[in-house]
Amino acid sequence: MCSIFGVLDIKTDAGELRKKALELSRLMRHRGPDWSGVYASDKAILAHERLSIVDVNAGAQPLYNAEKTHALAVNGEIYNHQALRAEYGDRYQFQTGSDCEVILALYQEKGPEFLDDLQGMFAFALYDSEKDAYLIGPRPYRHYPAVYGP
Repeated sequence: MCSIFGVLDIKTDAGELRKKALELSRLMRHRGPDWSGVYASDKAILAHERLSIVDVNAGAQPLYNAEKTHALAVNGEIYNHQALRAEYGDRYQFQTGSDCEVILALYQEKGPEFLDDLQGMFAFALYDSEKDAYLIGPRPYRHYPAVYGP
């Protein structure tokens, strides 16, 4: 099981927060010992500790769209990812073989209204730098908990 740590809607020194976010993310490394990755900007930080299951060699996270304007950290598995890849492959340039990258394709196509298209167990944090907006999923009744606070 992976872990996600994020700092969103940053209003202070992002450099100092990045150091603290990495320190706190490392405390959860036992949940994802295969890879550590981080997205950091002046507005948001997403840190991910990965346990490799699907696309073991190329599924490092956070995941990005081709323009690098959307960053995504995910814990879980998308069961219908192959069907979604086939459906959106002509409109979205997939960067990896990760089952979770379909979240970025769906977000790009539908905005935040895409959750019902996903089948699986997952929690995620998505940051959109173009809109300076973020989306945390899943909805509360899904399998993986998403805990967040002010």
